[in-house]
Amino acid sequence: MTAISDLARAIATAPASSIPSSLFGLPDQAPHERVLLAADAETGLKAILAVHSTARGPAFGGCRFWTYDNELAALNDALRLSQGMSLKNALADLPFGGGKAVIIKPAGNFDRPALFAAFGRAVQSLDGAYITAEDVGTTTADMLGMQAQTQYVSGIPRAGAFGGDPSPKTAWGVFVSIEAGVKLHLKRNSLEGVRVAIQGLGAVGWHLAEFLHRAGAKLVVTDVDAAKIARAQELLGAQAVGIDEILSADVDVLAPCALGAALNSVSVPQIRAQLIAGAANNQLATVADGDALQQRGICYLPDYLVNAGGIISVAREYRNEGEESAVMAEVSRIGERVAELLERVKLENSTPGRVADAWARAKLVKPV
Repeated sequence: MTAISDLARAIATAPASSIPSSLFGLPDQAPHERVLLAADAETGLKAILAVHSTARGPAFGGCRFWTYDNELAALNDALRLSQGMSLKNALADLPFGGGKAVIIKPAGNFDRPALFAAFGRAVQSLDGAYITAEDVGTTTADMLGMQAQTQYVSGIPRAGAFGGDPSPKTAWGVFVSIEAGVKLHLKRNSLEGVRVAIQGLGAVGWHLAEFLHRAGAKLVVTDVDAAKIARAQELLGAQAVGIDEILSADVDVLAPCALGAALNSVSVPQIRAQLIAGAANNQLATVADGDALQQRGICYLPDYLVNAGGIISVAREYRNEGEESAVMAEVSRIGERVAELLERVKLENSTPGRVADAWARAKLVKPV
C-alpha cells in the first residue's frame, strides 16, 4: 500500500527549492517516528499518515482531505500537522501523542465511501499507533464508514452517548481563548463591541462566529463561499470583506480559521488587530513571523493551544469518557492555559509561540 514511486517522481520533477531536506521530519527537528505512504489504485487513494510522537500514548490526530499542488506539498503538510498535534495533545494534558493524515483528493469522479474504506485499512495497518478523526475536508459520515475497516477512529455520533462532530468544541476553545486574550491583553472585561475578523466560515469558523455574536462582538468575515458570507450578514449582522482584505481589517481581534501559514512575512506588517487567536493549524509560516508580531505589540495565541477543543472531544469519545457538560468544561480550561501562557511570556521575556513550544515539548513524556 505504498506510493514511494509516485513520491520519487515528484521529487525528480520538482524545483530544487521545494524538495524537503528530509522525508522523515521537519528541518531542525527530530525525525518523525513513522511516516506511511498509502495508495490504492482501485479507489484512487493516495494518503500520508505521519506519526510524530507516541511518547504520551498512541498518536491521535485528524485526517485532512484536500487538493494539493503536488505530493511534496501533501507530505510537508502531514509532517507539520502531525508535529502540531504532539504539541496540542501535550498542552491539553491528553494521554496521546501526535499524528496526522492527509489524503490527496483525486481528480474527477471517485467513490468516496470506497476511498475512505481504503484509508481505514491503511489506518488499521498501523495497529493502533495512529488514531484518526475529522479534519478539513472530512466528515462524521466518512469516519462512520471507516468503522468497518478499523477501530482506530473517532468523531462518530453515538446513540445515547457522547461523540460526533468535534467542530463546536474546537470553536468553543477558540472562543474562551479570545475571551481570555481580550481581558488580559486588550484590558477589556467583555466581548461587547469588540471587533473580530474571522477568516473562513467553515464548520469551526461558523460556530465561532455564533459564539462571538451571542457575546456581543462585532464580526468582520470572509470566505471563498459567497453563500456563507451572505448567511453571516443576515443572521449575525457581520460585515463582509474580500479574502485579500481580512488580515488587514481594522479590528481588535483576528481569528484565522482557514488553512495554515496565513501569518507570514507579507501579511504580518499589514495586520491591524492587537490579538490573534484562531482555529487554523500552523498559522505561523515561520517562528520568525511570531517574533515579528510580538515586536509590533500584537499578541499571537498559538493555534495548537487555542484550537485543542476538537481533539479533547474526540479523545474523550474514543476513551468512552465524560459527557457533554464535562467535555465542555474541560475545553473551557483552555482559557486558563492562555492566562498561564501569557504569565510565562512575561516572566521569560519571550514570545507566546516560543514559550508555548518549550512548554509543550517539556510535556512530551509518558503521563504519570
